[in-house]
Amino acid sequence: MAGNFWQSSHCQQWLLDQQDLTRERQADLAILSEEEYQKLFIFFSNFIQVLGEHLKLKQQVIATATVYFKRFYARNSLKCIDPLLLAPTCILLASKVEEFGVISNNRLITTCQSVVKSKFNYAYPQEFPYRANHILECEFYLLENMDCCLVVYQPYRPLVQFVQDFGQEDQILPLSWKIINDSLRTDISLLYPPYQVALAAMQMACVVLQKDGKNWFAEVAVDMDKIQEITRTILALYDLYKSYEEKKEIQGLLAKMPKPKTQPSRPPSSAQAQDPSGGQTNNDQVPNGMGVSN
Repeated sequence: MAGNFWQSSHCQQWLLDQQDLTRERQADLAILSEEEYQKLFIFFSNFIQVLGEHLKLKQQVIATATVYFKRFYARNSLKCIDPLLLAPTCILLASKVEEFGVISNNRLITTCQSVVKSKFNYAYPQEFPYRANHILECEFYLLENMDCCLVVYQPYRPLVQFVQDFGQEDQILPLSWKIINDSLRTDISLLYPPYQVALAAMQMACVVLQKDGKNWFAEVAVDMDKIQEITRTILALYDLYKSYEEKKEIQGLLAKMPKPKTQPSRPPSSAQAQDPSGGQTNNDQVPNGMGVSN
């Protein structure tokens, strides 16, 4: 584990370029518009958030899981693995990396079933179709695709340090923290260092709360053009929220979403007995059992 962000795999390997990100998504964007693609990722980010809250995870764990989810699809099409399967897989892996404690397989599956039935039945009228063996197998694919780069530096720690230096912590910190949480619904975590995200959230909070931070920000040695880029991205998210009615739109978006190539369903015991690789080497093919509605 790198001692600081600049020496970490996060900085060296997982700060991506917007053009590269768009190019990797061309297969999906041939089917979905950019707005539809973004709406799907808002939905699945919300799913990870609700699942994490039901599991009583810390926000750091939920944020790391969301970044894992985005990292996977930054390099892979939606047709590779069903996002409904990858989301709890990211939760499981993030809980290990962030040393939250082991989440039992039974508890994770039971929580997924409960959350889908009670909170997301407008999107998935059927029950949660996956079992523990699917998630454990999916975890290997997630690790491989991230090249085992598991340490994620989040904006929360630099935010606390910046706000303490600025002052008025009780007012600015809660709103800035919420803005960072909202930024997880965008590609910001893939494109910008966490300290820049923290500064952008803090600047937005100062504007909303009508706090004069011009002198403080002027003394901060940071590329303010990047801060403004982040701010515009978050504001665009809020604009999208105004017209996005998730409960009405999501079923249509999920139906349009590229689907994994499915294989015949097997009982969990049979699936566990198979070679985890399933004899497949093409990333466009879904691993055995993944993307299959039982």
